[in-house]
Amino acid sequence: MFGKKKQTTSIDKDQLELIENAQKRIRQKKRLYVHFVVFLIGAVFLIIANTILGIGEDFTIAGVNWFVYAILAWLFLFAYHFINVFITHKFMGKDWEKHQLERLVSKQQQRIDEIKKTLIKEETEMAKSQLFQDQDSAANLDEKKKTNLTIIVAAGEDNAIGKDNDLIWHLSDDLKRFKRLTNGHHIIMGRKTFESFPKPLPNRTHVVITRKTNYEAPEGVIVVNSLEEAIDASSSDNNPFVIGGGEIYKQALPLVDKLEITRVHASFEDADTFFPTIDAQIWKEVSRTTRDADDKHKYAFSFITYERR
Repeated sequence: MFGKKKQTTSIDKDQLELIENAQKRIRQKKRLYVHFVVFLIGAVFLIIANTILGIGEDFTIAGVNWFVYAILAWLFLFAYHFINVFITHKFMGKDWEKHQLERLVSKQQQRIDEIKKTLIKEETEMAKSQLFQDQDSAANLDEKKKTNLTIIVAAGEDNAIGKDNDLIWHLSDDLKRFKRLTNGHHIIMGRKTFESFPKPLPNRTHVVITRKTNYEAPEGVIVVNSLEEAIDASSSDNNPFVIGGGEIYKQALPLVDKLEITRVHASFEDADTFFPTIDAQIWKEVSRTTRDADDKHKYAFSFITYERR
């Protein structure tokens, strides 16, 4: 059950036959060489045993010393071995090896052709997959373009928007307009802007951008680490709003499609936060409504909508 799984060879029969034959020929030649060496050493030993040591010195056959017959018999066996290796197996020689090599090359060429076909098929599938991915990316991009990311801000004539993380003015109609436009939508903001609220605004999804790790926010508030993440988190909304503060406005201005500006007709020298200058070559004014100052509004102001050209 837990034993090693028996491995199966990936070498085909032709390859295996060629390898086994080569190994067999090597073994045969090794045995022949060993035979030859043993024959030489044995012949010398027989001569020395008879002539020097005197073994069987008086034993002859037909007047010929016995060791001569022994050497001839040994020589016969060596000759037989030699003929068996180099003549009897001649049909397994170079012609056979050439034939086997041609078969092997043909087999390998077939494998190469099969691999090429497989690669072409895989490349075709990869190309199709990449095409589908590109189409999906384009579709996602088009879908994102359908999302009208909007900046909403109240700014003075000098682009002042706040001081000490708070508004410089209190305009009742501006607050009502902010509520009406953002109601039911995602509102994207920096951490300081969020912390300036007494509590999360009702009927809106708050997306808070902060560099702080493990930032604790009330339930339902989405915490992200960048404007890009905030936009992704708001992708289900067809009109999310960026509501501040100054740095977030600066990052978002090149990305948004619309500006909802409340232009307060006054300048505020003591402000410490400002909105970027609106470039008329990039933005076109599509609507404007002006209100005069009154007992509820200390400053005159205009509601202005800009769209990207």
